[in-house]
Amino acid sequence: MVTVVAFFLASTTHALVHRGLRWTALFVLVTAGTGLLAESLGTSTGFPFGDYDYAGSLGWKLLSVPVVIPLAWAMMAYPCLLVGQRLARSRLGAAAVGGLGLAAWDLFLDPQMVEAGHWTWSDVQLALPGSPGIPASNYLGWLLVAVLMVGVLQLLPRHDADDRVPAALFLWTYFSSVLANAVFFGRPAVALIGGVGMGVVAIPYVKALRS
Repeated sequence: MVTVVAFFLASTTHALVHRGLRWTALFVLVTAGTGLLAESLGTSTGFPFGDYDYAGSLGWKLLSVPVVIPLAWAMMAYPCLLVGQRLARSRLGAAAVGGLGLAAWDLFLDPQMVEAGHWTWSDVQLALPGSPGIPASNYLGWLLVAVLMVGVLQLLPRHDADDRVPAALFLWTYFSSVLANAVFFGRPAVALIGGVGMGVVAIPYVKALRS
């Protein structure tokens, strides 16, 4: 929870300094608001992620969703938005690339959180290798919500700014997640699948930054 709050504050503070108060307020409204509504719909109906429930270990809840969860959507959506805009010229392309980067992050996140007992799934008929107890439909739901979220964010004005902080946050999340799952968590399948899935965006982004 501390990590999420710190990451969220880093993203929103950077946005406030480089993109202004109105931009930042709209960004938080879109990302945290969409994340909250999608998660609340998911826990009550099973759409779009599947049938799951949150434990009581993540603090206060709003609409049956821990408050920290929409903050997590917002914290990662910010660097993913900028990654998409760096790699794609069109708004549609930026929504697709940024949304893919955001959704692929969950390939690392969900296995860790489920193993820790923060939420549980029921009726898991098809799961990815190395991710028992998590339905494949969860990742399709993430992709849907993430692309829509980053697509709406394309309506905000673009700004040329020093974006090294969000770039570092995105790449640190990627490389540290691969390392942690491969070496410390004992989940090589998660490291491989997540490394490839998020790497489809992260590796071209590294090359773009170097050039």
